[in-house]
Amino acid sequence: MKRRIWNLFTRITDRVSLSHTFDAHHSLLFTVSAMLAATVLSALYRQLNATDSINVALIYILAIILISYHTDLYRYGVISGLVSVFLINGIFTYPYWEISFEVSGSTITFAIMYIISILSSATVFRMKEQARKLKESEKRIVETEKEKEKEKLRANLLRAVSHDLRTPLTSMIGASSSCLENEDSLTAEEKRLLISQIYEDANWLLHMVENLLSVTRITEGGAGVLKKTSEPMEEVLFDAIATSRKRYPDLKVETVIPDELLVAPMDPLLIKQVILNLLENSYFHAHSAQPVKCTLDSTDTFVNVHIRDFGEGIAPERLAGIFDAAPSAPTSASDTRKGMGIGLSICKAIIAAHEGEITVRNCEPGAEFCFRIPKEEKAYESDR
Repeated sequence: MKRRIWNLFTRITDRVSLSHTFDAHHSLLFTVSAMLAATVLSALYRQLNATDSINVALIYILAIILISYHTDLYRYGVISGLVSVFLINGIFTYPYWEISFEVSGSTITFAIMYIISILSSATVFRMKEQARKLKESEKRIVETEKEKEKEKLRANLLRAVSHDLRTPLTSMIGASSSCLENEDSLTAEEKRLLISQIYEDANWLLHMVENLLSVTRITEGGAGVLKKTSEPMEEVLFDAIATSRKRYPDLKVETVIPDELLVAPMDPLLIKQVILNLLENSYFHAHSAQPVKCTLDSTDTFVNVHIRDFGEGIAPERLAGIFDAAPSAPTSASDTRKGMGIGLSICKAIIAAHEGEITVRNCEPGAEFCFRIPKEEKAYESDR
C-alpha cells in the first residue's frame, strides 16, 4: 500500500511544468524562506496548542500556495508539499523528532495532505499561466489595433498625397510655362512674381517631402524607431519658430514660456516637425491679424504645447476628422493652393508614437491646437 502511494506521488511529481518566468535563484530563496517561516509559525502555534496538528498542516499549505504563486516552476510547489509532509511528521506529530508512518491512519492523512498540496500548487500555477496568456492576448489585440491604425493612416495618406502634391506642381508648371512662352512680352516685375511663386511652391513641396519621410519612418517602424533624448521643450519650440520665420518672414509669433524648465524624452527633429506643421497651418489658413501665440505649460506627467491663432477658426464639421489626412474641400483661395491635407495627420502620427495626444478646438476668435507628450521618468517619480 505504501509503495503504491509512493509510486503515485512519484508519477505526479514527474509531470511538472518547466516553463521559466522568474529567476531560479529568486525562486529557490523564496521557497526556502517560506518553508522556514511556516516551520517557525507552526512551532509557535504548537506552544499555544500542543494537541492541534490540523492547523499546522494548514500553515504549510498556505506556504505552498505562496511558493507556487511567487516561484517560476511548478516543481517548487510540489517539492514543498513533499518536504512539508516530512516536517509535519518528524517535528509536529508523535513520536516527535522522528519520521514514522507506523501510527494508525497517518499514511492516509499525509497522503491526502500531499495531494491537497499538489492540487493547490497546480491550481495557483494554472491561474498564473491563464493570467500570462490573457496578458499576451491583450498585447496581441493592442498590436492589431495599432496595425489597423497604421493601415488607415497609409490609406488616407495615399488619398491626400495626390491632392496636396498636385496643387503646387500644377502651379509650378503653369508659372514656368508662362515664363517660357511669354519671355519677351513679360515685364521684369511679372517674371519676378512668377519666379517667386515657383520658389514658394518648391519650398512647399520640400516641406511636404519632409512630412512624407517622417510619416513613413513612423508607420514602418512605429515608436521603436524614435531616437529619443531628454530635451527642453523650450529649445525645440524656439528652433521651430526660427525655421518658420526663415521660410515665412512675415510670420509673427508670440511665446509664453514658464520659469520652470520643461524636459521630456523625445525625438527632437520629429517634435520640431509637428510644431512647424502647426505654425504653417496657422500661417496659411487662419488669416489672423494678431501674432500666433505659442504657450508651454505642464501637468504632473505631461509637457503641453499650445499653438493658438486669432483668425477665422475651423468649420465645426471639419473638426472631428481634421487629423485623418483626408483632403477636404477648400474654403478659401489659400486653401485651394495649400490644403490642410497630410500635415496634421503627420502631427498625429508623431505624437502618437511619443505616447502623447494632440487635439484642436475653436476659440473666440481663432483656433487652438494642443499636443502633449510624457515627461521624463525621473520627473514622474519626483511628481509622485
